[in-house]
Amino acid sequence: MRNKFLIALLCVITSISLFTNNLLAQTVEQISKQFPGEKAVMLNKSLQYNISLKNGQPYVESSELQQIEYVLGSATAYSGNYGFSHSDFQKLVTYEAFTRTPDNKKIKVTEFKTGTDKESFVFYDDVKETSFNFPAIEPGAVGNLQVSWQNTNPHLLSPYYFTGFMPAINSELKVTVAKEISLKYFLTGLDTDKIAVNIDNKHGNKVYTFQYKNCPPDKRYPDAPEYAWYSPHVIFYIENYKDGSGNTVSYLSNDDDLYKLSYSFIKDVNTTVNPGLKHIVDSLTNKLTTPESKARSIYAWVQHNIKYVAFEDGMGGFVPRDAGLVCSRRFGDCKDMASILTEMLKVVNIPAYFTWLGTRDLPYKFTKVPLPLVSNHMICTINLNGKYIFLDGTDPTCVFGTTPAGIQEKEAMISINEKEYKILNIPIVEKNKNMLIDTTWMELTPTGIKGKIKENLKGYYAMNMYGGMMYWKQKDMHDHLKGMFSRGSNKFLLDTFRIDKTLPNNEIALYGDFTLPDYAKKIGNDYYLNLNLFKLCLDQQIDFPKRKTPIEYNFKYIRKYVTMLKIPQGYKLSYLPPSKTFRNKVWGFNLEYSQKGNYVILTQDFDNENLLITNDQFEEWNKVLENLLPQYKETLSLSKI
Repeated sequence: MRNKFLIALLCVITSISLFTNNLLAQTVEQISKQFPGEKAVMLNKSLQYNISLKNGQPYVESSELQQIEYVLGSATAYSGNYGFSHSDFQKLVTYEAFTRTPDNKKIKVTEFKTGTDKESFVFYDDVKETSFNFPAIEPGAVGNLQVSWQNTNPHLLSPYYFTGFMPAINSELKVTVAKEISLKYFLTGLDTDKIAVNIDNKHGNKVYTFQYKNCPPDKRYPDAPEYAWYSPHVIFYIENYKDGSGNTVSYLSNDDDLYKLSYSFIKDVNTTVNPGLKHIVDSLTNKLTTPESKARSIYAWVQHNIKYVAFEDGMGGFVPRDAGLVCSRRFGDCKDMASILTEMLKVVNIPAYFTWLGTRDLPYKFTKVPLPLVSNHMICTINLNGKYIFLDGTDPTCVFGTTPAGIQEKEAMISINEKEYKILNIPIVEKNKNMLIDTTWMELTPTGIKGKIKENLKGYYAMNMYGGMMYWKQKDMHDHLKGMFSRGSNKFLLDTFRIDKTLPNNEIALYGDFTLPDYAKKIGNDYYLNLNLFKLCLDQQIDFPKRKTPIEYNFKYIRKYVTMLKIPQGYKLSYLPPSKTFRNKVWGFNLEYSQKGNYVILTQDFDNENLLITNDQFEEWNKVLENLLPQYKETLSLSKI
């Protein structure tokens, strides 16, 4: 079978080389015209899979060919970090890289460097990245990379992304599947209608070909979600296969298959209670009488005593470590946090369960994609008085009973026992739970204005503040608070500040005294002043319809800004700007001017009802800004009596 695959691979490479030679007939000028401003273009990216049966089990080999034409002289920047990945689950077999110069000379890469390629949200990751430099880069040169792998666990086939950081003239996935194996696939992301799908029967095998020609590069926006939400890709997996006796073996056909696989990773964890861990649990709970108070105490202890460290290697990316080991080490990854929480809670007879889920970096659901790639995170779920509560030990500031922001609206697969599991939707925290209320009191001085600030933070706003303070040095606290309190102009000066932590644990209050030189203008006997100290949402117009990538928000919220100006003695309000309200289905605002006694007040209300807005909502977003931004130019006036 191996020889057949290599022969087929050589045939594929030969045909691709012929295809590429035709592409090279295009001049650099032609490619520059097709993709203006690009320094390099992927002429061809072709990933091949061969899925067969070996010793009665699915067996997978794969290979990839990439060919990059360099268009501009400055394209050498693209050659510095080029490379390919491999791991215990995708074992490297062969690789070669070389440059084909414009005069058709082949110059091989001779130096390769291999290091780790750790992701920020690691769930399983022993991935290694082998990098190199293509030599002799100049306009018209073509960098070639050929890699082959053995995929040791066919449950873990990676999606194929058609696009990347450079445009591609041809991007293609080809999967050859033995007749005994049933393959499922689906396309997801934007512009999937541009992907041509062809299914053929060849030599008793089924061949799936997915091709996207003239792919534009992925454009990354800082407010966009991760690539999986929008970059076009195909997910493919083995549904079932027939064994040597002709019986159909279910592989990843539904949630039951996925749970059976997932449970195999935890079935041998925490088989006995560690004495040291039990002693800690007893000391935390011996004076507590209710299950909730015990759960709160245990959760808080894990949050503040077990350090989160993302470290993975092979199957260690799936199998949690025993709670006793985590307790003695005082550190662990997300699975280890789930392990120690689950075990400690069980010691006090609180039903606690290992739970798999995907963070909001991933758009997938277990109910639609019964695959391990749906989850990149593990937490603990408890059943408290008939209500399921999700506990994420990796977040040291998350309040007990509150959904961590990064997993809102996601599906969770909860392991009840060997045969039973539940898939539940993690709730979204509603906007009125996350509030920022900022109040400013101001009065005029001969050199500008001086004032006081009170900022109340609730929900995720408060948790984020507590999280920041965990890492801020005391000597830098003034600078951090000045950045948060800043308003009016860059001349803002924070004179004093105070933090009130005596509120409930999901709230915090900040206080400050400030001066703002040269802010109010005095012409003759009249003062002119813009109460819009916060010109929120400037430069947030969406480039519609050009932008297609969605916009992500961390949480729903309400923000309220109240600015109060004391009218000086001997003056009266001579002009008050009109109030303005505008809302649509996406978002909105309310700006209200009023006078109460000797104070002029501007109240600004903003809210957000979305965790994600898509390109069909962009026009409505911009419409709100068209009504909001002109209001920032409004100025009130005070005249001498």
